[in-house]
Amino acid sequence: MHQFPLFHEDKIPRILFTMTSPWLLLEKDVFTPLNERLLEIVHIWKTGKKRKGSVLCVVVANYRPIQLFLVKVKADRGEQYKITNRWLLKYLKLVDGKTVNQETLDFELQFDKVYKWTAGSCDEKNAFIRCLWKLNHRYLSGIISFVNVPSCTMEGKQGPQENAKASAEAENQEEHCVYQEMTPKETADMLKLMEEYEPIVNNAAAFAEQLSSDLQVLDETNLQAIISSERQVMLLMNSIDEALVEVAKVEETLQIHDKLLGSLKQQMDHIQQENFLLHRIESNQEKLMGEILFLTSNLDLNEEHCQVLRQGDLSSPRKVKACIEAVEALSSCMNVQIQPGYRKLQAVAEQLIMFETLKQNFENSFISHITSIFEQQGNTQVPPVMQQTNKLISPTHESYHDELLPYVPLMTWLKNTNPMLFSDLPKVYARSLCRLYEREIKNFFEMARMLLLGRAKDSLQECLDKTGFMAYGNRRQSQFGLPENRNEEDDDLDKGNLVKMLQQVLRGLQPLCTSEQRFIEKFFVLSQDAIRQEVLEPPATSEREEDAAFPEESPCAKIKSQLEEPSAQLLTEIFNSLEPELRSFIDTFNKVHEFSCLQVLVTLNDYMLEIQGSSSALSSSFLNTVLSNMLLLAKNNFNKCIYALCKEIEEAKLPSKMKGGILPFVSRFEEYVNFSEEAFKWAQQTGELEKAHMRLVDTVFNSINNLSSVNLKVNTDMVIMENFHHMHRFLLQKKICCLESKQREAKEMYSKHLVLYVTQCLGQPLEKLKHFFEGVKTRVAQGVKEEEVSFHLAYSKQELRKVIEKYPGKEVKRALETLYKKIVKSLSPEENLLPVVWQAMEQKFICQYQEFEDLIQRCYAGSGITMDFTVEDLLSYFNSITQFKM
Repeated sequence: MHQFPLFHEDKIPRILFTMTSPWLLLEKDVFTPLNERLLEIVHIWKTGKKRKGSVLCVVVANYRPIQLFLVKVKADRGEQYKITNRWLLKYLKLVDGKTVNQETLDFELQFDKVYKWTAGSCDEKNAFIRCLWKLNHRYLSGIISFVNVPSCTMEGKQGPQENAKASAEAENQEEHCVYQEMTPKETADMLKLMEEYEPIVNNAAAFAEQLSSDLQVLDETNLQAIISSERQVMLLMNSIDEALVEVAKVEETLQIHDKLLGSLKQQMDHIQQENFLLHRIESNQEKLMGEILFLTSNLDLNEEHCQVLRQGDLSSPRKVKACIEAVEALSSCMNVQIQPGYRKLQAVAEQLIMFETLKQNFENSFISHITSIFEQQGNTQVPPVMQQTNKLISPTHESYHDELLPYVPLMTWLKNTNPMLFSDLPKVYARSLCRLYEREIKNFFEMARMLLLGRAKDSLQECLDKTGFMAYGNRRQSQFGLPENRNEEDDDLDKGNLVKMLQQVLRGLQPLCTSEQRFIEKFFVLSQDAIRQEVLEPPATSEREEDAAFPEESPCAKIKSQLEEPSAQLLTEIFNSLEPELRSFIDTFNKVHEFSCLQVLVTLNDYMLEIQGSSSALSSSFLNTVLSNMLLLAKNNFNKCIYALCKEIEEAKLPSKMKGGILPFVSRFEEYVNFSEEAFKWAQQTGELEKAHMRLVDTVFNSINNLSSVNLKVNTDMVIMENFHHMHRFLLQKKICCLESKQREAKEMYSKHLVLYVTQCLGQPLEKLKHFFEGVKTRVAQGVKEEEVSFHLAYSKQELRKVIEKYPGKEVKRALETLYKKIVKSLSPEENLLPVVWQAMEQKFICQYQEFEDLIQRCYAGSGITMDFTVEDLLSYFNSITQFKM
């Protein structure tokens, strides 16, 4: 009875999985994308090392000429293969199988280096060596040597040990043929049969009997089928034998043809390899010829250019033009980008050395020539016209610039090729030209001084001593007013000439500095964008009052950035005498007139705004820097002037015999305001002037108020009243917006001291009566009842009658006339304050009279005491005095 083994469905996927071999994966994932075909593989690892998953593959390329490769592939953790090494099979020298008679997994392959590997199995190793042997004899003409490899392995036959092993396996198979393993189809049929007869499976005897009967039926059926098909089987076997004979004949014919075509194929492969090499040689020759043509065409300098560079002759415009063309050709040759290896070629190296020699020779010649031109220009004498003319003419250097401008291309070339040598030329130019500019600028300002003062050059110093220093000294000696000993010629000096002359000087300097800056920017190849942008930008606003000439602008805010420009630095060296001369010229203004600093400040500020607001942007950044410094100087001079004027007012000492009137420092303030009003009449900005006005007015007001502590022979309140009235009228006339509050303050102070003066004068006509009633008011203030005041002995009715009897109407009138005469004598006639003061006096006197009458009615009621005059009498007294004096 047969035993039926049980099969599980999970064995089927495992069988299918083993069918997906590394061969298929390698061919699909690695070699097919490279257009290559896999011939053989062997799993290997390095002999004596830890076993790793590497595969050694024999590969053939699917293109002509045929290329054979040995490729080592390594599998990573994700079962992905990656090529690690690759060798051409024609470079393989030796295959060593290690042993002949004994099986081993080790073998060696020798290229330039010997590789020792261990195979995964003997079958893989033998199949791999056999594949190498066949490829060697078919494609490589036997260039690979095989050692320690059995002949049966190379021919595909089995050795003695393999034959014995095969016989043992055959016998073992015969023994177990009775119990042959069931196929999947047989298993399925068995399961179906058991399901069919499931009711009788439990009865084993019945089931076995049923199976035996079915088997007999099947055996009879099979026997009948075999007997009926025996004839067809015999015919099929005869056809197969005939086919095998024909196949053997075909194989024999193919072997003969293969042997005949073997040598022809090798010849064709050799021819194809030679054609490939010839094509490569031709390609290399074309590339070599192209490189040679490139070097010869780009490194070839015309002999004429070489001769020009050797001579370095720059004596004429035509020769200068030839030199420019030569250096351009030399630059194009030296700037050619060649590979580093070409520089090792002797011809190329000699050519480059020649270029460098020509460059150095011409650099020396050009620098010597241009330096000599700088020296000649620097030693040029000032033209006689500047020393003899009576008109202010600024120097010009257009002819010098025209002489140098043709050399601009050569300067550009020198800057690009040798920046170190080029960097010294601006310094040489600055040293040479500064001497010429120093002489020209000195003569320019001397002529400006002579035209300003209207003197001859020989008497310039004498003029300054007389008009400037003496006037300035006299002003410091005299604390108030204009200088007492100033020359009439200085007083008659047209103040407008100062502004016009300064404007002429500034307009004469602008083209000089602008043209020089343009020239050096072009000649020395300097950047102009940064400087011109700063010229176009408006000056920054300064928030600090003490650091800016005007709060609306700060022209020096960018001085530092401008000086950092190369052109500005160069111009600073060239015009090193410009700023000192301009400072000295401005000092001359201060010596001509003490308030000329205002005109200088306004003129400089307006001129700076004019050139900075110009759309053409032709101004020089260097000149802007110098003028900004001068504007700072003018601001400092202006501040010093205001400080000196304030100090002069604060330290004012009144004359001992002063009888009142307008104080000298008030007149001094008026002089300053009138001058500043004329100077700032057309000024675009007046911020600093307004601050100075406020400072001076405060000082004047403080000095006037300080008179109250001074012992004067005249009434102090009267003097203060008159001067505040004068200040109020003056400020009202000038209509200065920033001083409107001070105008109101002056009016208040004038009114205040008017009241004080009138109050003080009231005690003179009715002095005793005034003292009496002041005592009455004191007793009332101390708490005495008004009706009880008369009971005090000093303030009794009898005492009141005695005091009133001393001031009859005629006596009062005479006292008022005396007071009027005194006021007229004390007040200054130019202020015309007499009517105002006398009217205030009248009102105050009447108020005083009414106060006395009120006290009499309250404190001496029913006594019948009255004064000898009435209000109508007082009005008539004042009217008669006024009409009589007028």
